[in-house]
Amino acid sequence: MADTPTNLEIPVPDPKRLTWDKSHRLGGRGTFGTLYKTGVKQTRGPLVVYGVRRPDVATKLRMGISIGRRAGNAVKRNRIKRLLREAARVVQDEVAVALDIVVVVRPHEPLGLAEYQRLLAGILRKM
Repeated sequence: MADTPTNLEIPVPDPKRLTWDKSHRLGGRGTFGTLYKTGVKQTRGPLVVYGVRRPDVATKLRMGISIGRRAGNAVKRNRIKRLLREAARVVQDEVAVALDIVVVVRPHEPLGLAEYQRLLAGILRKM
């Protein structure tokens, strides 16, 4: 036991990168409708994203998710939403400007996290 190092340097990840709190969520009366009318529309696979740039940069990416019952039962819909939120959390640093987006999910079988990340990153790069 004498050979065991006592001062181990464990890298601590940046806490800002790992968060996705309420400030990243879109909500409020009419917010989704406004984005549908004024936002730029991009489609990739089962995702349709409406986005608009914001002047403030306090939060780079704010996202809302719209998923209907046709996408599956509650378990499947919630799984898709969790995976989309995680994908957005991971790719949020790739966004160059502050964006508000609404992700409309078309009916499909849930994909893997890496696939949602790829789809979302491709859409956000175009916006």
